[in-house]
Amino acid sequence: MKSVALLTGLLIAAVSWANPALAAKGDPAKAQKIVNDVCGACHGTDGNSTSPAYPTLAGQHPEYLAKQLGEFKSGARKNAIMAPNAAPLSNEDMLNLAAYFSAQQPKPRLAKDAALAAEGQKIYKGGNAGSGVPACASCHGPAGAGIPVQFPRMASQHAKYVESQLKNFRSGDRANDGGKMMQVIARKMTDQEMKAVAEYISGLR
Repeated sequence: MKSVALLTGLLIAAVSWANPALAAKGDPAKAQKIVNDVCGACHGTDGNSTSPAYPTLAGQHPEYLAKQLGEFKSGARKNAIMAPNAAPLSNEDMLNLAAYFSAQQPKPRLAKDAALAAEGQKIYKGGNAGSGVPACASCHGPAGAGIPVQFPRMASQHAKYVESQLKNFRSGDRANDGGKMMQVIARKMTDQEMKAVAEYISGLR
């Protein structure tokens, strides 16, 4: 019962992740120059990163994208590459970039390790009752589509990137998750569980 109550509280807290100030609509066309000059080098001009070190942004919820950009700029989310790139962006730029990348079509991927993905599927869909890890699907959806405003899309994301972010949440290097839900969950996960879940997520579509 305590674990259920804790998860419920964390889910409620997570609803406040989105910044109401960034709820306005952006103009994708106005983001094109920034995409061509800056973002495309790592994330691809269509938002489909070819490097597993950089996340795919295509199809991601615009509210989530705008929030991350704002927090890279403010320092709430720390990253040596993104901080200087986000620093000169205005709120309008961030909204425009969010609108641009959310409108791009994500390219589906296949999990590379079937056995590892099968292990990850169990955790993604059912969690780990023994250690108190909730099912990832309860927030990110059975197909990894997420919930607009509240939880990001995960489907077809690079496994290496997903795993790195889970480890960052666990260590506290990433702490911009509002109610600290992801930090609490990641601290209950083993390295193997993180690797398996990340592999399964990479093949979702």
